This record gives sequence, structure tokens and C-alpha cells, in this order.
Amino acid sequence: MRKRILKPNPNAPAPVAGELDVAALATVLVTSERIDHPVENAFDASRGPGGSRWVADSPGEQTLILAFDQPQTIRQVLLEVEETQTERTQQVELAYSTDGGRSYRELARQEYNFAPPGTTFERERWELSVVGATHLRLVILPDKGSRPCQASLTAMALR
Repeated sequence: MRKRILKPNPNAPAPVAGELDVAALATVLVTSERIDHPVENAFDASRGPGGSRWVADSPGEQTLILAFDQPQTIRQVLLEVEETQTERTQQVELAYSTDGGRSYRELARQEYNFAPPGTTFERERWELSVVGATHLRLVILPDKGSRPCQASLTAMALR
């Protein structure tokens, strides 16, 4: 599925100063989304525990790609994930392309362990030095234990 975010959600909090405006700079491609938790929620300013979030419509590995209209310099990526229901280990892999999405170079790989009601929220901030990124790809494996879980993402922000 291909999706273009044309403008921010008018009900969402104002964008955070200094961050790239994904809605204005990129097309978002995502493998699936629940109608009540669309991918736009990952890019709004509603963050932290209880913030809005994107949730995949189907279980299993999911891919989210930002296809930039013009090459971008990316200095930082923030990811937030919240899981209040299911004990699981979610793995994310972040990669970028400078050749129009034909090839990708991995930037980071991280696992988040959730054990509700105790551990339910994870925040990761990666400092980067990417110049000329045409695409940024996030691959999410919602449960390394191979249980049929839905991937989710509370926030993804770029500087």
C-alpha cells in the first residue's frame, strides 16, 4: 500500500521544533495499518506513554518506508513504542538509501522487551550522520518468539 500524508492531523498537537516535517517532505509506504491507528499517528506530536500510535492491521513483519521528495540530511531518529497488553520482544531495523530505494544500508537494529504491566514503554534516540537520504526504511518484527502479534509504533521523528 502506498500512502501520502498531505497535511498533519488538525487535532494533533503542533509539530516539535527542529524536526523534519515528514508530512511535507515524504511519501509514507506501509505494509498495513489499522483504521483506528493509521500511520499518521506515528508522525504526530502526541508522544510518550498513552500517545497516539500506528498499529499494523495484520500480524507478522511490517515495513514502513519514508520516500523523500528530495534527498534529506538526517542527524537523529527518535522511535517510541508502547505495549500494554502482550509480553513480547519487538525488533526494529533502521536503514537508509541514497539511490532511490534500490539498495539500503543498515543504521541500527534494536530490540524492545515488553512485560506488561511492568515494562510497557521504550524510547530510542539514534544520533546519525546521513547525507542525501532518498529513503528511510524501518522493518519491524513484532515478536521474535514468532507469536502472531501486531507491530506498533508510538512515534518516529527525524532531525
